[in-house]
Amino acid sequence: MPAIKAVLFDLDDTLWPIVPVIMRAERLLFDWIREHAPAVAAGYSIEEMRARRVALMKAEPRYLINLSALRHAVLTEVFVACGESAEAVDTAMDIFNAARNQVEPYPDVHPVLASLRQKVALGSVSNGVADLGAIGMDHYFNVSIAAHQFGSAKPDPAIFRHACEALQVEPAEAVYVGDDPLLDVEGAQKAGLRGVWLRRQDLPLRTMPDHVAPDAVCASLHDLEAWLQAHINHGA
Repeated sequence: MPAIKAVLFDLDDTLWPIVPVIMRAERLLFDWIREHAPAVAAGYSIEEMRARRVALMKAEPRYLINLSALRHAVLTEVFVACGESAEAVDTAMDIFNAARNQVEPYPDVHPVLASLRQKVALGSVSNGVADLGAIGMDHYFNVSIAAHQFGSAKPDPAIFRHACEALQVEPAEAVYVGDDPLLDVEGAQKAGLRGVWLRRQDLPLRTMPDHVAPDAVCASLHDLEAWLQAHINHGA
């Protein structure tokens, strides 16, 4: 195979753990709602609003690629149902989004990204809504593609190929790194990239399906960098 010229990354649960971030953001949002829209807080718990989002996403699959729009829609629904002003939803979303972007990258992230960007082009492809500029990590990436902006989500091969086109590399010259065996590894491979499974030990154990064969399995970005070293300047 050709030498690697670009490395693309998933974001949530690859560069930082996402569950504690979302849980904190939802608590801060609910605290704000309790103070500024008490009827909503009295009528709907965090868990009930979460259940409404799941139901709406099943009913309207378009929300699968825009989780911010999904959250906004459910907040609007419950605010109106409780007699609160729907105009306050935008402020509520600002509260949530600010907290959602207060992530704590894994210890290997900054040093490895800083090292890799000296050797290859870097990009990100995410189904989530993280704002790399707000997080302070956009300087590492030549290209960042989000599903809600692109119009389709992983594992659609189109989103991976679009990232490669933006980086001006062929899919065979790119590697995609992520935590999800199907969305990240299989999705990338079907688009013609190499797929690396980043299996961080602090996350719930996932099983690689029998029909998916990652090009590499790494426990950290340091492992990834070591594997890449043999492939950046040489093929295969």
